Amino acid sequence: QVQLVESGGGSVQPGGSLTLSCTTSGYTHSYYCISWSRQSPGKERQGLAAIDSLGRTEYADSVRGRFTISQDNAKNTVYLRINSLQQEDSALYYCAAVFMDAPTYCHENYGMDYWGKGTLVTIGS
Repeated sequence: QVQLVESGGGSVQPGGSLTLSCTTSGYTHSYYCISWSRQSPGKERQGLAAIDSLGRTEYADSVRGRFTISQDNAKNTVYLRINSLQQEDSALYYCAAVFMDAPTYCHENYGMDYWGKGTLVTIGS
């Protein structure tokens, strides 16, 4: 059974940084795409970044340069580093995954099959 578990959320002051983690388990495919997205109350979910099994990354234009997605294959973990946190970064952050039979280009809004429950990030005033 595929599972994705996010962690690393919390309350942070504006201007600070945070690294979110997404630990995956239960999959056997060699190829995958894992993305991060977020959702604030009353807003649609926003795709942020994606990384594939070859280490290729894609970012939403609105976060490129401030967000960094990376992975540690030995730990089956994908990270999202957020710098210069702003009030509008307050949201529930989700990671999601899709598994493939071959390397496939993916992006932050690619259709995902598996989702974590999210980790909450709150930017203090």
